[in-house]
Amino acid sequence: MAKITLRGNPVNTSGNLPAKGSMAPDFTLVKSDLGHLSLSELKGKKLILSISPSLDTSVCAASARKFNELVARQTNTMVLTITKDLPFATGRFCTTEGIKNVVSLSGFRDTAFGKAYGVDLIDGPMAGLYARSIVVIDETGKVKYTELVPETVNEPDYDTALKAL
Repeated sequence: MAKITLRGNPVNTSGNLPAKGSMAPDFTLVKSDLGHLSLSELKGKKLILSISPSLDTSVCAASARKFNELVARQTNTMVLTITKDLPFATGRFCTTEGIKNVVSLSGFRDTAFGKAYGVDLIDGPMAGLYARSIVVIDETGKVKYTELVPETVNEPDYDTALKAL
């Protein structure tokens, strides 16, 4: 369990992010078209998992926009924005915002992702959603970098995440 804050108030997660150097746990999440996408399908690509509570919050939306801009300059790299938002909402958000370089995924059907990555918020007003965090995975599936953002209303460290690619 990790401790973070939401507007200065303590909140706990269900576990810890995968260790740097470990193999990233596989997952299957729901795309905005209601199809599925698994980590195992993305082997050979560099990945940034941008995990957040909801694209309906200003910080999560800003993060998706920023990664959309930054990944456009990268090769063989994908950003997966992962929330528990309904796929319809994430699809609408990406269309409205013109986000084309980020794949939005939802964990609304399955609790395995949150447990495997230790990002389920287990208490506080956003209990049941994911903690804002970043996981960078290399082409072989190894975890290169992780960040559990200590204060939920803050944005992640984009520069360090990109350097880890």
